[in-house]
Order: sequence, then structure tokens, then C-alpha cells
Amino acid sequence: MEDTENQGLVPFGASARNVFKSGLKLVHLHLILAIEDRGQISAAAEALGISQPAASRMLGEIESILRAPLCERVARGVELTPYGKALARRARTIFLELRETAREIGELKTGRGGSVSLGSVTGPALHLAVPAMNQVTTAYPGIEISIQVENSNVLIRELMAARHDFVIGRIPDDIDPRQFDLVEIGSEDVCLIVREGHPLLEKPVIVHEDLPGYDWVFQPAGTLLRRSVEDSFLTSGVPLPTTTINTSSIILTLSIVRNTNAIAPVAKDVAELVASNGTSIGEIRVLPIDFAITIRPYSLITPRGRELPPSAKLLYDLILQESKG
Repeated sequence: MEDTENQGLVPFGASARNVFKSGLKLVHLHLILAIEDRGQISAAAEALGISQPAASRMLGEIESILRAPLCERVARGVELTPYGKALARRARTIFLELRETAREIGELKTGRGGSVSLGSVTGPALHLAVPAMNQVTTAYPGIEISIQVENSNVLIRELMAARHDFVIGRIPDDIDPRQFDLVEIGSEDVCLIVREGHPLLEKPVIVHEDLPGYDWVFQPAGTLLRRSVEDSFLTSGVPLPTTTINTSSIILTLSIVRNTNAIAPVAKDVAELVASNGTSIGEIRVLPIDFAITIRPYSLITPRGRELPPSAKLLYDLILQESKG
């Protein structure tokens, strides 16, 4: 098999200029990225707002233009061939350059001090990103900062799609880590929260066996925090909770916990912030558990080979500095 990782689009038998002359369009690149992200042509079509037959025809067009198979069917949908992966990798670079071009032109037009887009898991967003952003906006009033707080699975895919300059999080197990540069900057303690007056708070110490009988609020299946909690149950030999509500929203999680007997795993920084704020939503308490819930350290993550623009590099360096403080 030819080395598509190193040759990029060369195996397709044409230079990049000839490829676009042959009819390859940006919408084709959007489709191949949607297929890679979602693993199904129907889901990719829905993301692009077109029908599945139209997406299939478009995929056939791309394969005809490049004279190579880009997808193959697997048990749960489709996955990209080495040729498809090479095209997707180049497509992400193209869309990144287009985004950076639009950003640079916009900044020149408005005279603003630049813009930054980052993503972060909740804990470091609170105690690293917020202080760093305060420093940046004080020193450079014209800067525009966008931050998305989500789980790592979502953030890494947003980073791969060139919608963030960098993220603070972890590489999911199903993503090739060789695509990124990582600087480990901290660990995130996890705790279990319940409402004030919850029956379990009557116990001095909580063990695994006390927990499955209650409803749980989890992050979506497959996220690192959820897997860490599930692994904790499995290791102890205790059955997993059967009644769960799945959400990535911390606000919804807190609301459900405050109004029911549900239990939720959250970052300790979040629990401490909420429990100490003196408002009604602060009626949240941390369960005194006799076991640790461990999750991999988080890192500053950038796509390998992508240079940060000055405004993003400034915020990146300040977050790195905060992590060492």
C-alpha cells in the first residue's frame, strides 16, 4: 500500500492545482470531513443539510475526480480509507487557512487587537482560563475571546475542524494522538455531588454499594469523566447505576441534582465554586466517598504543525504560566 500519510494527495495522481481544476470543490471537502467526524453518510448529509442520496452522489464525484476509493463500509457505518484520511487531513488545513485569512482581514478592517477561540473542560476553564483571559483583556482591550466549555470528545473534534486555536483537555481514546502537540498542565479532582438534605449525607462515609440505587446525571457515553466513574464501579465489583440522565451541560446537571435525589460526578473546582456561592443553586453538597475517581491529567493541546497566531499565543502562554503558579 502506498504511503499516503507522507505523500498527502500525491497518490491520487495529480497536483493540488490539477485536483481543483478537475472539479474538486470546498463542499466536497466539507463532506469528507463530516464523514470522518460522524462515521455515517446519513449523519454527514444531515450535518451539511442535504439528503443522503445527494451526499452519496457527491462522494462518488470526489472519488471520480481523485480516482481513488475514499470510504469503506464497516459494521456501524463507514470509515475513510488511507486516501480519504489524507484528503481529510489536507481539508482541515485548507479550512484553517481560510479561517485565519478571514480573521486577519476582519482585524485589519476593524482595527481590533485580534481574536482567540479556545475550548476547555470545566475545571481548568475556571481556575486557569478565566484568570488568563482577565489579564489579556486588561492589557489588550480590543481583543475578542471566544471560549467553549465542553467535554474533551467535543473539544478535540472542534479543534480538528479548525474551530479553535487550542484547547485544554484530553485526547479521547478513539483519536490518533500523533495529530497533536500536548503540554500537560494539571490534574482535575473529581467528586460526587448531591442536594442539601440528601439521604446519603446522613452517612459519615459513602462506599460504592451505597450508590447504584439512586438516579445519576452523567456526561454523554464515551466521555472520559463518565468512563472513569464507570471504571470505579466495575473495579469495585458493584453494578453500574441503571437510571441515568445524560447531559454535557453543567447548569442542567446542577439543576437536576438540586431538585432531585440524583448523584452527579463533577470537577471538584466546580463543586466548590457552586457550594460556596451563597445562592439557591449553592444548595449542593459533596459526598464523603471512601474511594478516589481518577481521570487523566489535562493538557494544552494544539494541532501538530499549526502555528498559533499572536493573540492566541499570548493567551496560551498566560494559561501555561497560570498552571505553574
